[in-house]
Amino acid sequence: MTIRAAADGSALGNPGPAGWAWYVDDDCWAAGGWKHATNNQGELMAVLQFFRATEHLDDDLLILCDSQYVINCISKWMPGWKRKGWRKADGKPVMNVELLKEIDEAIVGRTYRFEWVKGHANHPLNEAADARARAASEAFARSRPVPAGPGWVRRGDAEAAAPSVAWTPSGEPAAPAPAQAAPSLFSFDDDEQPAPTAPAPTALAPTVPVTAQLDGDQLERLRAAAARAGISVEQALAKLV
Repeated sequence: MTIRAAADGSALGNPGPAGWAWYVDDDCWAAGGWKHATNNQGELMAVLQFFRATEHLDDDLLILCDSQYVINCISKWMPGWKRKGWRKADGKPVMNVELLKEIDEAIVGRTYRFEWVKGHANHPLNEAADARARAASEAFARSRPVPAGPGWVRRGDAEAAAPSVAWTPSGEPAAPAPAQAAPSLFSFDDDEQPAPTAPAPTALAPTVPVTAQLDGDQLERLRAAAARAGISVEQALAKLV
C-alpha cells in the first residue's frame, strides 16, 4: 500500500515565526513550528516529521511537495554532500545540515518518492498542509496554542506513531528546564511550567500502553505543549506522569 501525503512549511517574514505540517486526511495530520525559522526549514521539518510518524510502518510513501529545494536536497544532492563531508561543490557548508542529517537517517530502509506540486494551485492535499503550516506559524507569531493535529492515525495500525523530533533552528539542543516541583497532570500552560523538551538519546526501555481520558480542552492544551517543544503528544504526556 502507498501512503499519499503532502508536506509543507511556512515562515512569516522568512525568517520569522514558522510552521510545518504534513497531511494525509482530516483525521491524520500533524503540525508544529518555532518562534523563528525559515520557510525551507519548515518544509524540511514537515518531511522529516512525516518519515518519523510512519517509521513503524512498511508502506511505500508518496510525498507531495511544492518545494523543489526539498525534493532536490533529498533526492539529488544529499548523497554528494555526504561524500564531501556535508559540503557543497564550492566547499561551503550545506545549509540546514542538522535537519538534512536527521532526514538522511530517517530514510534508511524506507521506500518513498517525491512528487512536485505547484503551490497555491488548489491541490487539495497541498492546500490542507499549507493551511496547517501557516496556522502554526501564525500561532507562534501571536503566542497562541499551536493546532498540532491528531498525529498519525490510521485504523488497523497495531502500533502508535514514532516520537516526533525535537530540533531548534540554531542547531543547538534546547536548554533543559530548571528543576521545579512536580506539576499537576494537566499543567500544560506556559505560565504554569516550561514546555516539555525532548530527552537526550538513551537506550530504549520497555514500554507499556496507557490510555488516558482527556476532555477537549485538556487534549488541545497537551497538543499545544507538544508542538511548542517539537515532541509527540505521547512524549509530552509521558513527561507529566
